[in-house]
Amino acid sequence: MDNIIELSKIVKNYKVGTHIVRALRSISLDIKRNEYVAIMGPSGSGKSTLMNLIGCLDTPTSGKYVLNSNDVSKLEDDQLADIRNNEIGFIFQTFNLLPRYTALENVTLPLIYAGYAKNERIERAKEVLEDVQLTDRITHKPNELSGGQRQRVAVARALVNKPSIVLADEPTGNLDSKTSLDIMDLFDDIHKAGNTIIVVTHERDIALRARRVVRLIDGEVEYDRLNEVPAKPKKS
Repeated sequence: MDNIIELSKIVKNYKVGTHIVRALRSISLDIKRNEYVAIMGPSGSGKSTLMNLIGCLDTPTSGKYVLNSNDVSKLEDDQLADIRNNEIGFIFQTFNLLPRYTALENVTLPLIYAGYAKNERIERAKEVLEDVQLTDRITHKPNELSGGQRQRVAVARALVNKPSIVLADEPTGNLDSKTSLDIMDLFDDIHKAGNTIIVVTHERDIALRARRVVRLIDGEVEYDRLNEVPAKPKKS
């Protein structure tokens, strides 16, 4: 498998008043196409900063970032926006759904920005909502859905543009344990379908569902190792 992500000596510094915060300290990391990787670490370890860089929400202070054969390290904001829309599907802890829009309308949003015609948007959105088993909820608004259903809508929205990478930030943080297992089962299915998945989490049980775990501490990689795929926890 070829690399879809290549991070080389990535440094990210923030200036807070007169103080320089060194959030990432020369991180080098490769992720192959169709890998399933968890990024772990305590608060302040740099995992959120690394997620923002991988997701092209921010740029490094120094170092090189190649995404899907494109050097994105020095791109301007509008170029980064294009990369985000075409290459990356985001899934957030807080779902980030528009409350006045139906599930179907929320899922079509990335396709509007990508310039798809209305009929194409609706057809594609229905396809991914079927994939996440929400066909019977497409006309429901977020407040008419459970937490797990809202996260499934968010997953469908992340997949609708057929992105190179699915990037999930604490995707089970607002869910109960049973619903969390359902969502992680869905991630297994997405991975089996050929997607590259990167999950940022502080939960060990969630990280162990990935095939590889990268743990950060103080802006550096503490360890990077493969997981033996564990038996799935039983749902209570």
